[in-house]
Amino acid sequence: MKTLPFILTSGLMLGSIAATTYAAELPGYADGAQIMRVDHTRGRIDTFNGVVYSQIKNAVSVRQMHMSLLVPRNHDLKPAIVYFPGGGFTSAAWDKFIEMRMALAQAGFVVAAAEYRTVPDTFPAPVVDGKAAIRYLRAHAAEYGIDPKRIGVLGDSAGGYMAQMMALTQSEKSWEQGDFLDQSSAVQAAVTLYGISNLLNIGEGFPPEIQKVHASPAVTEALLVHGSAFRNWPGATIGSDRQKALNASPMGHIARNEPPILIMHGSADSLVSPVQSAQLYKALIAKDNKAEYVLIEGAEHGDDSWYQKPVIDRVVNWFKATLGAPLHTADRSKDKDANL
Repeated sequence: MKTLPFILTSGLMLGSIAATTYAAELPGYADGAQIMRVDHTRGRIDTFNGVVYSQIKNAVSVRQMHMSLLVPRNHDLKPAIVYFPGGGFTSAAWDKFIEMRMALAQAGFVVAAAEYRTVPDTFPAPVVDGKAAIRYLRAHAAEYGIDPKRIGVLGDSAGGYMAQMMALTQSEKSWEQGDFLDQSSAVQAAVTLYGISNLLNIGEGFPPEIQKVHASPAVTEALLVHGSAFRNWPGATIGSDRQKALNASPMGHIARNEPPILIMHGSADSLVSPVQSAQLYKALIAKDNKAEYVLIEGAEHGDDSWYQKPVIDRVVNWFKATLGAPLHTADRSKDKDANL
């Protein structure tokens, strides 16, 4: 009789096997085979790509808005996170930042990554889309195992702006447009990473040449609020209508009883001034809201600092503490798709 050798992986034994187990008793054994037993410490995560959460219709076209989802395969009632990508208001490549999204999914969250309209579309188009994405998840909560009472938002850069707007404009009913209007777009937590809180001073504290860019009618925040020059319209700077710009900014909507917000920014950010996060934090605290502010020393805008484990863990753990863990249900039936 032969005793079984077992394998160590990355210096850690994945499981133990009794010394009294004999190789010849295992189906499929052949001389020289290495035997390994693993403990089931985590489940699978399913991916749903290209999900259409909204359709934008006008006189000549229909545009489909997409999201992708990471869904832990279990019967738990799971909190959900909607991730909005950055892109300077000119793009919304929703399938990026997989490191953060996968860490959240492994922690038990359903994670949706949603695109939204960008320039040349104008405000409030992206906010309308963000709210539609949240309503879609609530309308399909049972399908994805989501607890509709626990939905958070996450975004970086312009996506951070989106996360802030989702959290701070919950009473703005005019921006509820499209499908599933019987569902709420309210969120219970928000995380903003190097996000934009005020379109009027994105470059505050930066050199004069950068200030000149932000004073141009061609800068993206001006295009978002006012649109591009066309025919007899010469365009407008972001500061030409301060009230309009503030209405399109998270800072223009801060009140009391806002959902908890985690704010993170890099001290070396040369694209979106760290003032953006500092002013948001101070304004939230001034109205007795629950907010945390983490300034990452030496971090640039979207550099590799944001993909490091301590940063990702801070976000994941904050969402776990704020939204709570998945709730185990009584349903423990065998997964009919277990072999897929």
